[in-house]
Amino acid sequence: MSDTPPPAAPLGRTRTPQFETRLKQRYAAERRFKALGMGAVIFSVAVLVVLLGTMLFNGLGGFQRTELKVPIDFTQVGISVPQGVDENGIVRSLQGQGLPEVVGFAAEQALGAEGAAQLNPEAWREVASAIAADPALARGQQTFSLATNEDLASAYAGDGKVDLQPLARDLAERGLLTDSFDPGFMQRSDATDPQLVGIWGALKGSMLTMIVTLLLAFPVGVLAALYLEEYAPKNRWTDLIEVSINNLAAVPSIIFGLLGLAVFLTLFPGYRSAPLIGGMTLALMTMPVIVISGRNAIKAVPPSIRDGALAIGASPVQVVFHHVLPLALPGILTGTIIGMARALGETAPLLLIGMRAFVSTPPEGFTDNATVLPMQIYLWSDQIDRGFVERTSAAIIVLLAFLLLMNGLAIYLRNRFEKKW
Repeated sequence: MSDTPPPAAPLGRTRTPQFETRLKQRYAAERRFKALGMGAVIFSVAVLVVLLGTMLFNGLGGFQRTELKVPIDFTQVGISVPQGVDENGIVRSLQGQGLPEVVGFAAEQALGAEGAAQLNPEAWREVASAIAADPALARGQQTFSLATNEDLASAYAGDGKVDLQPLARDLAERGLLTDSFDPGFMQRSDATDPQLVGIWGALKGSMLTMIVTLLLAFPVGVLAALYLEEYAPKNRWTDLIEVSINNLAAVPSIIFGLLGLAVFLTLFPGYRSAPLIGGMTLALMTMPVIVISGRNAIKAVPPSIRDGALAIGASPVQVVFHHVLPLALPGILTGTIIGMARALGETAPLLLIGMRAFVSTPPEGFTDNATVLPMQIYLWSDQIDRGFVERTSAAIIVLLAFLLLMNGLAIYLRNRFEKKW
């Protein structure tokens, strides 16, 4: 009896009509899958482009304001600038010397009584601030671009009071009324007039709040992840802690606001609407995300790294902090990026701790009254004036830019500490 295997059947005999049909169906399914994937990518990019385009189209006007050009001859006035005082002192001194009346008279001479009446009542403060920055301006003839009131700004845009539109056209034809880029939008704080509002107070409040959130959530979250993954015994208590952390990551943000209201404001009642309380509240919300991502990053470190470190005499603590943690840091930073980005856009928990207050001056520290960018956007979106609509879109652009900058920094740090094995 021979052990030689029978000859194989020719290849052509295995490609039956049924096989060819199934093969064509598989290829067609693969093409459909690729097409669906490409369609999903194109749809996502299109939605992003529409979103950014809409924000830019609506928000670019928010970085402008309507201004009247007012020439002022200080040689006929005799205003003196005090020496050795700060800007606020100079502004008060100029107010006492009658600068508001000087600005009003010059506006009436240049614009007429009807045009001068449309000058913003606080426009003289811009002249005072300019003189405080450069006292030489008070010794000659200068032309200032000063904010109008909201009525004339709306009329100039074509959707305000009809009776002011002829005046707006006349002033524009004379070159005295223009829409100009407003650098003060990034330097001023909140106000009741859309021509005078700024974003700096809310932006600084967001920065201070995010600093507190990061300083509290990052070290506590990383240490908790290290303990649970490297040191904690595997029993029912650690299982309960893991389930609790996973549940906390899915809790609605307003619940953390209630916790901040009940605990933090009870312990520190004098710090209502302060970045310190807002940062502590957001840190509670961000910490579970950092713990979960940190544990996954630590778990992804190959066991051979630990074994090799122990084999050359490293202690368990040295293994964790000199080898495991540096290798897991990129993954931990990824979780931190996600948590901080979520915290940056939150409004619900901050509503409950009072950070929706009207703040006309930027906070000087972590315990001053402040608001944040999402809350400022929420407050402006509730206004009915057309000027606030444009300012809201401009504030959204600033928020997106701040978010991209923060994420870009975090991604750089993640790539900086990333190691290959």
